[in-house]
Amino acid sequence: MFNNPTIPRIMGHMFLRRCGPDALLVEVGSLTEVAAVRAALQDLDGIEELVPAARTVLVKGALHDVRDALKTVDLTRKPESRSREVTIPVVYDGPDLALVAETAGITEDEVVKLHAEATYEVAFCGFAPGFGYLTGLPPQLHQPRLDSPRTKVPQGSVGIAGEFTAAYPRATPGGWRLLGRTEITLFDPRAGQPALLQPGDQVRFVVA
Repeated sequence: MFNNPTIPRIMGHMFLRRCGPDALLVEVGSLTEVAAVRAALQDLDGIEELVPAARTVLVKGALHDVRDALKTVDLTRKPESRSREVTIPVVYDGPDLALVAETAGITEDEVVKLHAEATYEVAFCGFAPGFGYLTGLPPQLHQPRLDSPRTKVPQGSVGIAGEFTAAYPRATPGGWRLLGRTEITLFDPRAGQPALLQPGDQVRFVVA
């Protein structure tokens, strides 16, 4: 029944792929569609795990109810947010701040203003535990990754890459352009909810 069926939609298609005995991978075409699927499924009884990514949502449990819910999802409409608001203080002294300003054709102060005045949403988490990919970055700040990634990006670094911005929960290699740093704890394995940021959360960066 779940052998890679396709559910037609107004814009594109939704593909369902069975993953083991009790999980399903929902494949769509955009972050907006991922958000629509996540919103449609997050309150279903019996859902054990819901993991959104850039173009997929992995769901475990209640597969029959999941498939029924997906039949009525409007993938063209971004759902209203019912999630938490998280504020992250940032010291904007990153090593790539001047590069970002030069590339964007604006001043460093304007880069900081644009980044700090936007409201972001956690689209999905990945790369490292607690690393949230945030959408909502102003178009002027859309920039490619560094030509040569750093072998170690310090914990708490706040950077941009493409349409995303993020804060590094721990020191890892990375090629994002770094605007600043935060002292906030983004991942604590001892906490009841280890990752500070969850998909759907609204995030604001404020000048520390």
